[in-house]
Amino acid sequence: MRQAQSEKIYNGGNVSDVRRSDVLILGGGVIGLACALHLLRAGRSVTVLERGGVGGAASHGNCGTITPSHAMPLAMPGMIAQALRWLLKPDAPFRVAPRLDFGLLEWLLQFAHRCNWTDFKRITALKTPLLNLSRQAIEELIRTEKLDCEFEKTGTLNVYRDARAFEHSHWLPRILGESGMPVEVLDGTGCRVLEPALNDSIVGGYFNPLDAHLRPDRYAAELARVVKDRGGQIYESTRIGAFRVAGGQIDAVLGDREEFRGRDVVLALGAWSPLLARELDLRIPIQPGKGYSITYSRPSRCPRIPLTLKERAVCVTGWNSGYRLGSTMEFAGYDSTLNRTRLDALRRGAAEYLHESEGPQVTEEWYGWRPMTYDDLPIIGRAARVRNLVLATGHGMLGVTMSAATGLLVGELICDRPASLDLAPLSPARFNI
Repeated sequence: MRQAQSEKIYNGGNVSDVRRSDVLILGGGVIGLACALHLLRAGRSVTVLERGGVGGAASHGNCGTITPSHAMPLAMPGMIAQALRWLLKPDAPFRVAPRLDFGLLEWLLQFAHRCNWTDFKRITALKTPLLNLSRQAIEELIRTEKLDCEFEKTGTLNVYRDARAFEHSHWLPRILGESGMPVEVLDGTGCRVLEPALNDSIVGGYFNPLDAHLRPDRYAAELARVVKDRGGQIYESTRIGAFRVAGGQIDAVLGDREEFRGRDVVLALGAWSPLLARELDLRIPIQPGKGYSITYSRPSRCPRIPLTLKERAVCVTGWNSGYRLGSTMEFAGYDSTLNRTRLDALRRGAAEYLHESEGPQVTEEWYGWRPMTYDDLPIIGRAARVRNLVLATGHGMLGVTMSAATGLLVGELICDRPASLDLAPLSPARFNI
């Protein structure tokens, strides 16, 4: 495996360190780190640049579920009417903060255009093979690289308290079944037998046996460890100031006093991707979808199986090392406040479904921005107008789930190997990038 190299350039008395590698990856979350690991396995030298700490953004505080069962897009019939009803409700599971934002307005119009059964089924069919590939690939990575991240294959359980809502969700197992995804339909008693942490209000649910879960911050830390062990270079707290472009490709990525060069550059900055892409005159249609979580020490009646509390859209995950309530979707731009109203909504929602909804001690309250595309598909592939730029972004709420497959596909693309999956539906070309 080739190692990254460094040199110094003297320019008018100023000294700049130059770091060279085969592949330069912008972004040290689970997507960027998975790309780095697969490229290192293929014998490429790799440098990863991260503006904060590795795995410190959306990779850190999510609920860590690996969910092929979540193949269905956020855009579905009835979503726009529901979003309008929630518009002035600060604690709604899905909320658009009222403000003048033409970029968000355009995104929402494109999203609304896809809230129909035809697009819903089409996108579900496109996401399913990607999610299944990643479910297998992530288990392979954990096994072969010995990643210590509390990985468990327990499935996931979606539960309902409202009998009418459960009855009206009968289409869900049918749609997943058409995509080859097994789903078990349970009544309230069946849900409580499977997961005794649930209380007597549960009327029914759906068990997804192929799903799994892990501790996402530990997964990111373990990926970073293996990348370093294999000779990859990771630069944290590194501000990317600008690009130098020559001959239709990126010649260098400029930091404060360093510049980084790679034959290929991978943009894996999640919700920050469109901001940096503007420096290359690229317009990436990603909006930051803000999610929240609260992490506790384990309650005495901690769920064994990750739960989605459907009416309240709250996700619940327990690990040996802790317990987390998470979810909600808020389109409020890059607002950096920790919204107490939305954190309280997680607590109230969980209390309706569980015998013991909170742990004895809060260890972290968190928010993070998910990179949301309006068609709910990630963007994976080469940019048409920048020859050596590969995009690996836009994974929405499924970054952990899709991480291993994205790393595999990016590695195959850069190494000119046959693709494990047809990349055409995920290509940047669909957005004229």
